[in-house]
Amino acid sequence: MIAMLFANRIVLGKMTFKQVPAKLKAQVAEILIEDCGLPELVPVEYGGTMGAEEA
Repeated sequence: MIAMLFANRIVLGKMTFKQVPAKLKAQVAEILIEDCGLPELVPVEYGGTMGAEEA
């Protein structure tokens, strides 16, 4: 439930993934990628595409 709150705040632009507490980052990353379809908001180390080098 709290992870969903953080994910929603990231989508709305009110905070960044970096501001998410460490214990919740994996859950928030999963929500952003799987439920919201926004891997660009998640760093590569959590399965997203943020910060990935473009060819």
